[in-house]
This record gives sequence, structure tokens and C-alpha cells, in this order.
Amino acid sequence: MRVLVTGFGPFPGAPFNPSALLVKALARRRRPALADIELTTHVFATSYAAVDRDLPKLLAEKPDVVLLFGLAGRRRHLCIETRARNAVTLLFPDADRSKPQHSMIASGEPSSLNGKTPFMRLLSAARGTFPARLSRDAGRYLCNYVYWQALRGAQSGRPLVQFVHIPPVRIGPRRLQKRRRQSLTQLIRTAEAVLVALIAAARR
Repeated sequence: MRVLVTGFGPFPGAPFNPSALLVKALARRRRPALADIELTTHVFATSYAAVDRDLPKLLAEKPDVVLLFGLAGRRRHLCIETRARNAVTLLFPDADRSKPQHSMIASGEPSSLNGKTPFMRLLSAARGTFPARLSRDAGRYLCNYVYWQALRGAQSGRPLVQFVHIPPVRIGPRRLQKRRRQSLTQLIRTAEAVLVALIAAARR
């Protein structure tokens, strides 16, 4: 089974993006549930041009599972996103300082695309170690954009595509943090549990 896991690099307002560290950490995990998996990881530059350039190449490798991670700086929960909207913000530039020209991703297409993963099963896997919830709003920035494009590229239910928003996490000792946050280690364990649950769903 081929599995693709992606994250994003820094972007305006977020000079550190933990989703990039998360993806690299998952590539090093060794568990029996992942023993026969061909795992590919990728960190997108946080720009529309990078997604348009890189995602089609990644999907052309025909993964069975695509698990996308991105940072939601104002959220406190890990969010299992259930849909992507056909919408982009015109207000905020990407890491290349570019802005979309139109407020829709694709003219003449549905206003949203729904994911097809077992959301409650993934949520249960996540809640074992990390605060988590389902979400129907992936925003209107690059996270929503890559989720939309990945769902759009799925044919006949393959690949099985899921986007997960992660909150800011703690790097280093808790006493050095101004806010109470979950640790990167906890996030890695949770992301691995979600990945294993998603792979199990794809095998059924």
C-alpha cells in the first residue's frame, strides 16, 4: 500500500510550522501496522504555485492514502476536516507574497467537496492522546486549497484523502512556554494513530 503524508512550511504570521516537523517524524516511525507500507512524505512550500506544481506529481504516483497536515494557529484542538470549500481568501498572501485573483478555486464546480474517510473512527483514534474534534471549515487559505485539490484528484474513492488541522504545539519544557499547549511528542503519537486508522480503513 502506498501512503502519502504532507505538511507545509512557514508562511506569513507563522515563521515556524510544526506540520513540517510532524511529517518528518512520521517518516521515521516504525510500527507493525506500518511495516508493509510504502510511505512518501512531502512538505509543501506554503504557496498556491507550489501546491499546483507538486500535488499533481505526488498524486501521479497513485497513492492509496493521502494524509495532509496543516497549521491552524488559532485553534486549540486537532481538527479532522470533513469537507473542503470551493473558496480562497483574497486578503492574505501566501509565502511567495501572491494572492489569488478570484474567490473561487474552480469556477463552475460545486461549492464544496466532502471527504469520504471514516471521520468518527479517525476522531476516536486521535482522542486517545490529544484534544480533537471534527470540523466542517478548513478555512480559505492553503490548507483548504490543498484539501480541495486532493479531493478533486481522487477518482472512484482512491486515493482516500484526509486533511487534519493541527494547533500550535509546545517545543521544549512546559515551564518555558507562555501558554499551555500539548507537546510535539503528543502530536506525533496522535498523528500516527490517525494514520494507522486511515490505513486500516483503506484496506477494507
